[in-house]
Amino acid sequence: MASTLQRIQQTGLIAVGAVLGVAITMQFSALAQKPVEPALPLDALRQLSDAYGVIKADYVDPVADDKALLQEATSGMVASLDPHSAFLDRKSYRALREGTAGKFVGLGIEISQSDEGYVRIVAPIEDSPAALAGIKPGDLVTHVDGIAVRGAPIDDAVRRMRGEPGTQVTLTVLRTAAPAPLKFTITRAEIVQKSVKGALVEPGYAWLRIAQFQEPTLDDLASKIAALYRQDPHIKGLVLDLRNDPGGLLQGAVGAAAAFLPKGAEIVSTNGQRADSRQRFYGTPQDYMLKNGDALATLPAGLKSVPMVVLVNTGSASASEIVAGALQDYKRATVIGSQTFGKGSVQTIRPVGKDAAVKLTTARYYTPSGRSIQASGIVPDLRVSEYSDSDGMNPLRMREADLDHHLSNDRNKEAGVRADDLEAETRLYVRELARKPLEFGSPDDFQLAQAIRHLKGQQVQLSTTPAALVR
Repeated sequence: MASTLQRIQQTGLIAVGAVLGVAITMQFSALAQKPVEPALPLDALRQLSDAYGVIKADYVDPVADDKALLQEATSGMVASLDPHSAFLDRKSYRALREGTAGKFVGLGIEISQSDEGYVRIVAPIEDSPAALAGIKPGDLVTHVDGIAVRGAPIDDAVRRMRGEPGTQVTLTVLRTAAPAPLKFTITRAEIVQKSVKGALVEPGYAWLRIAQFQEPTLDDLASKIAALYRQDPHIKGLVLDLRNDPGGLLQGAVGAAAAFLPKGAEIVSTNGQRADSRQRFYGTPQDYMLKNGDALATLPAGLKSVPMVVLVNTGSASASEIVAGALQDYKRATVIGSQTFGKGSVQTIRPVGKDAAVKLTTARYYTPSGRSIQASGIVPDLRVSEYSDSDGMNPLRMREADLDHHLSNDRNKEAGVRADDLEAETRLYVRELARKPLEFGSPDDFQLAQAIRHLKGQQVQLSTTPAALVR
């Protein structure tokens, strides 16, 4: 039987990426594989050929780019399978790899799509070109180099904002406190993302946040834990914050869970049609190391037993759900917050041709107890709202179960689909739109405060979100 290390070398890098908070678990094939050659449906292929001919002959304007036309046909075929399968052209493939590496050339901003259709600044990365230029959380980008972004796919805006180091881009921004739109001309630079933050909330209680699982995450996690224990060697409680963590490298997720669980504990398993899609991953260096040297080897011994809370919300997806699910299954931590996104499938990257690839759903993944997260998510042990008076936008955010033709859950009944209550949703939307964006880890972080209360054995204020909006 092949060793765990051999299995990883054979199957390649399993990763999680995110677009618009919808995370995907991906496997980059390390070895060339002979494609399956099924009997081709000749009638359907003839129909495609005929449609291509009609377009070339009769479309209102001449269609000169045959390659682009056929790529769109391929893209549509793959995208029809499920929300996370996709055809990747050269630029998309490059961007995918940059995201997992934790560095890229751009402006240094975390973004999302606003409800108005603009690009919302979630936060500028510390000391990035955007931060130094004066971009602030909550800003709405309306134009990139004079081109409107409203209603366009957010990927288009991302491509326009990225580019070569030293080149400039101009953002037009709406800001609540500004009477007129603001313009910022920013010089692009290489951005190195820090995916781990941490602080002592008060003596004896630590907060540790993982924003995304990337290649440097385990090293950053180990360094931050060591720094916290140097500040206070007698930490009595720890909060692991995975809110709005859309995923990242699976090895990072396995390692993060392994840091708090007994050595060798099973973290996650996968199951699919192919033999190499049926695997189990454990809390051992072979299953979480991406390079030489075990980042977790020198962690404080007390980390295995310190009382823990894991914070999650609707934006917690894929790899972050793996961590939360493992810690919940072993009863190692109390999970607090809102029901998670429910992304429980694996995508494999298969090269097709010279400069392209197909990202194809090939497996589901399961928690150590065998639970499928797909379209169900992780249900918190204690449901606590984002604010003292509401759960913010979480009840209105899209989850896996809301996506068209999403992959079914093969082991559990899908749960948490919101009931239709347009009036209640509208009231919540109007109220939350005017609220100042929450900064995780700040003194105003209500869920963090409740997590600390739980660690102290004090009563926690549970969610009061209307039942019609519970997901």
